[in-house]
Amino acid sequence: MANAHSHDTGSHGSFKSYMIGFVLSIILTAIPFGLVMYPTFSKSATLVLVLAFAVIQVLVHLVYFLHLDRSEAQRNNVIAFVFAGLVIALLVGLALWIMFSIHTVMMAH
Repeated sequence: MANAHSHDTGSHGSFKSYMIGFVLSIILTAIPFGLVMYPTFSKSATLVLVLAFAVIQVLVHLVYFLHLDRSEAQRNNVIAFVFAGLVIALLVGLALWIMFSIHTVMMAH
């Protein structure tokens, strides 16, 4: 029986890749923090920028810490992640749509 705890060293990142991910994570946290603490844009523009930096930071974490890439070995993991993201987006989006619709109908009376 094969060892269930054997690790493939090729799938793990190097110190350099972890440091790149760490530095990018700090930068992608500091910029939105600065945008909120020292407002230079409108509230809606700041919100869009913070959300954009959040999406970029999720991608950085997936690539540098979870080692998801476009390789054949990671294809199933990427598909599972995209499917989970789609399900979460649908659940949250449809729940907000239902709550907004209920609020609109209740306030009309």
